[in-house]
Amino acid sequence: MTSPSNGSSKKALIVVDIQNDYFPGGRWTLSNVEEAARKAAQLIDTFRNSGDLVVHIRHEFPSDEAPFFRPGSEGAQLHPSVINRPDEHVVLKNYINSFRDTDLKKVLDRNGIDEVVVVGNMSHMCVDGITRAAVDFGYKTTVIHDACATLDLEFNGVKVPSEQVHAAFMAALSFGYAPVLSTDEYLNK
Repeated sequence: MTSPSNGSSKKALIVVDIQNDYFPGGRWTLSNVEEAARKAAQLIDTFRNSGDLVVHIRHEFPSDEAPFFRPGSEGAQLHPSVINRPDEHVVLKNYINSFRDTDLKKVLDRNGIDEVVVVGNMSHMCVDGITRAAVDFGYKTTVIHDACATLDLEFNGVKVPSEQVHAAFMAALSFGYAPVLSTDEYLNK
């Protein structure tokens, strides 16, 4: 596969929170997380083979009282399907927005990045947060929807299935923030 680059842009794949706690047996299992991680791994391979930057985001809550991603826990570690190489930067964050109180922007700017591609978890939280922030910082941003996962939610007595949560957030991002493509659409453009 070739990289869908136009040659003038320096891009990075940002792999958001694909961590053990989100997988079966973890503390906060997401719907379709294994398939989304498989798509993310496909994109990681493509970016690596093209010499493009891959940045991993790893979330840890600052307290052992957290429902998942507890500090130092196995659940807070990157999932083996998308594990970073030694030369790839891993950004540790404590907030939903991956730019908040981290060195992510410095890493991107130091590498001359002007375009980011976002994959990972959860569609309605950290994927949404990083996408909006990246656009606000001026990065050309694309979200790969089938390389993202989320879970069922409930609000005010209304149960919202994960597919609808995901679709609503992808629709909102594609409406005003970023192109939202499938893995195949991105790789074939």
